Amino acid sequence: MSGYELRGGLQPDVSAVAAVLAHHGVEGPDGKAPSEALLFAASGGIGAGYLLWDFAHESTSTTVFGFRARWQYPQDWLKSTVDRLGLRADIHTTGGKRAAAKRLTADLGAGRPVIVLPDRESLGYWRLPPELSGAGGHFVVAYGEEDGRVLVDDRNLAPLTVDRKTFDRARDRVGSYKNLLATIQPGEVSDWRTAVRDGLTDCARNLSAPSKSFSLPAWERWAKAMTDERDPKGWPRAFSERRGLFGALLNVWESVTPAGMAGGHLRGLFADALTEASGLLDLPVLAEQASAWRGIGERWAELAEAALPASNAEFAWVRGLVSAVSAGVREGDAGQDAAAAAGAELWKLRAHYNDEMPFTDIEVGDLFSTMGKLLRDIHAAETTAIRELSEALTE
Repeated sequence: MSGYELRGGLQPDVSAVAAVLAHHGVEGPDGKAPSEALLFAASGGIGAGYLLWDFAHESTSTTVFGFRARWQYPQDWLKSTVDRLGLRADIHTTGGKRAAAKRLTADLGAGRPVIVLPDRESLGYWRLPPELSGAGGHFVVAYGEEDGRVLVDDRNLAPLTVDRKTFDRARDRVGSYKNLLATIQPGEVSDWRTAVRDGLTDCARNLSAPSKSFSLPAWERWAKAMTDERDPKGWPRAFSERRGLFGALLNVWESVTPAGMAGGHLRGLFADALTEASGLLDLPVLAEQASAWRGIGERWAELAEAALPASNAEFAWVRGLVSAVSAGVREGDAGQDAAAAAGAELWKLRAHYNDEMPFTDIEVGDLFSTMGKLLRDIHAAETTAIRELSEALTE
């Protein structure tokens, strides 16, 4: 499709919106296409979330982490973001496969890039195993169709295509947002100041809530779970035989770092957002707060390293495979053979190590204690930083 630019990006949902706005010629306050950081601020910024499902008998990780605002409600996040920008969007879902396919064909045929929410495993290019079918995904942009293949923007920097039938199945796979398709109408953001201030205010309000699953107390809850020997969902009990522990630790590493599929902890992007917002809102204190969030990002990096240290040869090898899959996606169709090979090896090793741990020089009790302490430090630091953000926005 001529005229559509692959821009890359860090967080998939924010990047999808940024790419479509850029395609429509929407300008930021500086007269250029709005940056991912600016849109991140307007969208509500960071989130927090930790869930642990009944996984004692599973061989793969079933821990879930949230780092983007309203991460558990993707459709609501998209609508609130577009509304806050003062733009119009048609967000449509349907259980009818034919109607969904017809709508997509019409939009792509008219040259309209659309935001969709397909199942990651079903798409194929993330090289996930069949048991993760239906586990969900993130927003991507479909911006054209050529020779029976859909052109997809998932922060890739070269053309990435998916067979049309496969793409349709992926859109239809998850029941809670079957065949979601969003078309953002061209327009002008008339008040970036209000959009950004409201987004940051929403961020501070949401993260000040008492929820132990969807707000900052989730980190405290996770910290406690790392060493709680009485709770069935405490890690010492859940992984008492170490079965599935490797998958859980790998899930921590790839969820927290940008090597994974969703951009990582996003605290660095939030620092960039605060820096941009500082000038826009004439609030120098936000630029000062940005440095605190960069420091918090370093603590998240410490947590990821503690969970899966590169000093362990087996861990380093698996980390490299995760990065190779992500690199293959960025390279588009040209990188798919390499991504496929890395993905196959990754999931083979993951299944093996879930039963036979490469913990030759690591005491699991000490590991859990270290992770718990880091999480308590992160919780305290983020609680203080969010309180200071809230105060700055209400002065």
